Amino acid sequence: MRLRLLSLRRVTLLSRHQRYNLASINNWLIPINHNSHSSSLFSASSFSSSSHSNGNGKMAGPLVEYQRRIVAGELLDGDLCQLGTLRELQRLYDELVQSADACRLDRYSASAKPNRSNWFWSKFVSQSPSVSPVKGLYLYGGVGTGKTMLMDLFFHQLPASWRAQRIHFHNFMLSVHSRLQMHKGLEDPLEVVGLEIADEAILLCLDEFMVNDVADALILNRLFKHLFNIGIILVATSNRAPDNLYEGGLQRDLFLPFISTLKERCVVREIGSSVDYRKLTSAEEGFYFIGKDISGLLKQKFQLLVGDLPAGPQVVEVVMGRKLQVPLAADGCAYFLFEELCDRPLGAADYLGLFKKFHTLALEGVPIFGLHNRTAAYRFVTLVDVMYETKARLLCTAEGSPQELLERIVTISDAQQIAPRTSSRSRKSDDPDLCVDNELGFAKDRTISRLTEMNSREYLEQHSRMLQEKQSSS
Repeated sequence: MRLRLLSLRRVTLLSRHQRYNLASINNWLIPINHNSHSSSLFSASSFSSSSHSNGNGKMAGPLVEYQRRIVAGELLDGDLCQLGTLRELQRLYDELVQSADACRLDRYSASAKPNRSNWFWSKFVSQSPSVSPVKGLYLYGGVGTGKTMLMDLFFHQLPASWRAQRIHFHNFMLSVHSRLQMHKGLEDPLEVVGLEIADEAILLCLDEFMVNDVADALILNRLFKHLFNIGIILVATSNRAPDNLYEGGLQRDLFLPFISTLKERCVVREIGSSVDYRKLTSAEEGFYFIGKDISGLLKQKFQLLVGDLPAGPQVVEVVMGRKLQVPLAADGCAYFLFEELCDRPLGAADYLGLFKKFHTLALEGVPIFGLHNRTAAYRFVTLVDVMYETKARLLCTAEGSPQELLERIVTISDAQQIAPRTSSRSRKSDDPDLCVDNELGFAKDRTISRLTEMNSREYLEQHSRMLQEKQSSS
């Protein structure tokens, strides 16, 4: 009887929660919204014989769209690593089309409609797991190799009626934490969170999958056990192979079952391109200033952007009622000292809240990173990731180029190559500020690459177009 009462309480709390406004969380999710203009410009023999049509008798899928963009001059041709990954994405696309009913992808079909009464009865009747008949895909590789572009290309070819969502991993974990907070007191809140996620999307596309926090590591292990048993199909991108996720982390042995499950439920594919496409963009001068005591130049650029509008302090509300003080702001532009953003206990949630309100950041005094300011380096890496994901514009003064800023951040393997320890070698010649940190070391190349692209003409032109579209729609 006590178990039944607990189950009833859980269902009551859950049904009550369903009436709450989750708009703030749903805003982090990118819904399927694509045009039906992707006609095939190639003969059917150019593609896999299993490729499906889009309902108009034309070939459909990510490989078809990739070829169209190459012919249109939107993408570079000749990257065999990307082409091999596209074939994997096309295979997944074809399998999903063939198994759409079994996977409950179509939100309008009877099999996909939520039946919340099952949530209650599942507490009394033992049910076997309902794993998806289709395996997902885990893409990993170096920075700038096109992982995000390829996953987005795949995502935007999916039928609009499918229950699919594309979300950055930072945002996904913030959503999970917010949901867990709402379900505090339940016997197994992660099970309820898993049911909510599956109710919104059976096909989940996560960009920049990374784990560097013990709490997230433990949550992911239990959450994805529920998600995969419900039938979730995961497509993810990462800079790390599955076996290297959360490497060296606290209580990693409790995370290892997740890695095994991930490899069991996903095809693992490495993108081994040696080309960093972000660095092929055209350099733009005037937004990244190197040197000390040049804050006047940054303030001058900031004033040019805001024009005659008066700039002053503002307050931004971020996740779960937290507020962030902006020292100087006007017309969508915010001005911070580096210490105010990266030497304070702020994280991805705070930065996401900031860039929901502002499209441009002027950041004064980015230092050279090393052992003495490792925590600030972590926050700076997160800040750059959030800015890149939200397509924000960066103006900054820094003590060195992007490469010089992170030169002293190395992985354990890099450190051993730089300074192999021998009995005859003195420790006096070691760099005392060398920061040996695997997580930061792996993030280093990504951050350099993104800073380079964010200062390119192509990125800034895209930013301008985004602003014009927002202004014309408002």
